[in-house]
Amino acid sequence: MDKEKKSAFAGRVSEEPFAGLLGIRLVEVSDGYAVCEMAYKEAFDNILGMAHGGAIFSLIDEAFEVSSNSHGTVAVALNMNVTFIKPAAKNSVLRATSTEVSKGARTATYQIAVEDEEGLVATCQALAYRKTERLPFVPG
Repeated sequence: MDKEKKSAFAGRVSEEPFAGLLGIRLVEVSDGYAVCEMAYKEAFDNILGMAHGGAIFSLIDEAFEVSSNSHGTVAVALNMNVTFIKPAAKNSVLRATSTEVSKGARTATYQIAVEDEEGLVATCQALAYRKTERLPFVPG
C-alpha cells in the first residue's frame, strides 16, 4: 500500500466521530491488515468494574473496518464472532490487530486479536461483504 493511501485511511479514522469518542487511533494499515489502539479509561467500565464488552468490540470493529476496506473498495460486516479471553488490565492500552485470512470476489474473512500489556484479551473471526464501489476518500 502506498503512502498516499495509508494517509487517506489515517485521516479518515482520525475524523470518524465514533472512533474519536472512544479515542481509537489507527497505528498501521496495509492491504488486508490494520492495527488500532485505544487507551482503556475508567469510563469504559461495565457494572462489574471491568472493560465493557462493547468498548472492546468497538476497537475490534474499527480494526476490521479498516483492514476490510484497505483494498480501496467498500466492504461491510456480515458477521462477527467475538470470544472474550480475560479482562483487560486497568489503564492499559488495548491493541487490535486485524489480519485478512481469505479474500474472494464478494466475501473476505478476518482474524482480529485484542491485546493489552499482559496478553490476549479477546479474539474475533469476522466476515465481510465486498462491494464493487470504490471508497471515495482513497486515491486511485
